[in-house]
Amino acid sequence: MPTYKAPLRDMRFVLHELLNVGEVASLPGYADATPETIDAVLEEAAKLTENELAPLNRSGDEEGCHFDNGVVRTPKGFREAYTTFIEGGWMGLACDPDHGGQGLPKVVNFVVEEMICSANLSLGTYPGLSQGAYNAINLHGTEELKALYCPKIASGLWSGTMCLTEPHSGTDLGLIRTKAEPGGDGAWRITGNKIFISAGEHDLTENIVHLVLARLPGAPEGTRGISLFLVPKFLAKEDGTVGPRNGAHCARLEHKMGIKASATCEMRFDGAAGWLIGKANKGMSAMFTMMNTARLAVGIQGLGLAEAAYQGARDYANDRLQGRALGGAKFPEKPADPIIVHPDVRRMLLTMRAYNEAARALAYWVGMKIDVAQKHPDATARQEADDFVALMTPIVKSFYTDYGFEAANLGVQIWGGHGYIRENGMEQFVRDARIAQLYEGANGIQALDLVGRKLGQGTGRLLRQFFHPVSAFIEETGADPRMGEFTFPLAKAFAKLQQATAWVAQAGMRDPVEAGAAASDYLKLFALVAFAFMWARMARLALDKTAGEDGEFYKAKLATARFFMTRLLPQHTSVFQAMMAGAAPIMELKAASF
Repeated sequence: MPTYKAPLRDMRFVLHELLNVGEVASLPGYADATPETIDAVLEEAAKLTENELAPLNRSGDEEGCHFDNGVVRTPKGFREAYTTFIEGGWMGLACDPDHGGQGLPKVVNFVVEEMICSANLSLGTYPGLSQGAYNAINLHGTEELKALYCPKIASGLWSGTMCLTEPHSGTDLGLIRTKAEPGGDGAWRITGNKIFISAGEHDLTENIVHLVLARLPGAPEGTRGISLFLVPKFLAKEDGTVGPRNGAHCARLEHKMGIKASATCEMRFDGAAGWLIGKANKGMSAMFTMMNTARLAVGIQGLGLAEAAYQGARDYANDRLQGRALGGAKFPEKPADPIIVHPDVRRMLLTMRAYNEAARALAYWVGMKIDVAQKHPDATARQEADDFVALMTPIVKSFYTDYGFEAANLGVQIWGGHGYIRENGMEQFVRDARIAQLYEGANGIQALDLVGRKLGQGTGRLLRQFFHPVSAFIEETGADPRMGEFTFPLAKAFAKLQQATAWVAQAGMRDPVEAGAAASDYLKLFALVAFAFMWARMARLALDKTAGEDGEFYKAKLATARFFMTRLLPQHTSVFQAMMAGAAPIMELKAASF
């Protein structure tokens, strides 16, 4: 069975050497977030995830959640682990100190989220949903609602959910039917059904705070008529303690392919008391506060599971004896060589490793930009950072979860038949990874968001936050002969991305179907270039450090960078060619002929 060890050395490399995370300490409110403090936090997070969360991953999957007469019970050990989690202050890691949180940078929270997702994704969904609810209430709620609910959620005593989807309304939220009517007491009465609600009911916290999309009487049709409401499981008393039960109930648990220890519920609201979050009929803007947080968090899920699958496959490849190396025995004293000597096994492991390390670097870069967008004293700097985060959100959500599922499958392949056997733990990663490509906006929707919203926003303003740094890096390193093997492939792929961007913009203006047909390929092309940029930057750092005390670490960086540039980045050519074929090959077949 795989065991998880937090990759602290690589995390520190990205944070301290590549991104210089110490700069966040200069932002208002982050003075205590020194490199030493961050390292200490990560050390403790590693202990928590390795020793408390990871041992429950397989048992939680085996047992799943239990539903009995409206009550949901999590698997054995989950309540104790969650109690340890909140007692350590982990729920409030990045929450406002005014609410009892620790107020640490979002980038630190990203790193801890990766560890949690690697160790026990199902358990991690509970605090993950709470983080999104906290952010929405903190940004859009009234002062009264923030004062009551934010400290409770930040402490982990109360948890949160997002209640968006209905049986007939998934991606198209404009079709929702849940209604809100005046209650006459300052609250609204919420009535309707929601499905696929993660952490909708459970036994980890004393209260659950649902954020529910609903329609006011006479609201405009479509998304222009949606409002967001805070609907607690239990109403709060005047002193802030739990009071009587509200009209919010779990009707049933979904029986799922994966994340079986995460309670996915059908929720019924029967005249439940709720309070408006944000403005009437403006619920979509408040909802996107939750959704954008959730989309980045789901991308981290892809990275976390890919890292866990990589570690499990790497350890097995070093231990499993099968056959001899093609060039002759590498371990003649053993009856066979470990399978890591075989080229195809190494290809799969390097694919996982190369994607993981680039994804980690890009994700933490996004995390730092979130901190700049929220804390920097200069408005222009905040806007530029926010533009970068907005541009990268669909890429992180979509590409990370696509490659995360691929990495989980490669892990099973390396284990062979033993990987397909449940008791060995590798197949769980495949099942758990699959949902991440679907929830918080299916990956095809992320691609449409990228080409339909992000590219044209501000006449390309968002794109400049990525294109300009890449152009500057290529110009700066182009004359360095040591960087040729990294800069030249990046420059070639970046040129294709620029060409593809212009084509999508022009074709999309003529016919939106053309942009839609190109969207998924364009997103993958963008992601490959972004990963190539991160690898070129990491290679540049490693070149001068291979002879030092930690030389083997940097040599491994360079070897993995070369693998990415020569074996993975060339995919950009075929993706580009597929885009250039246009929509016709996709759309010409009549629906009746499928």
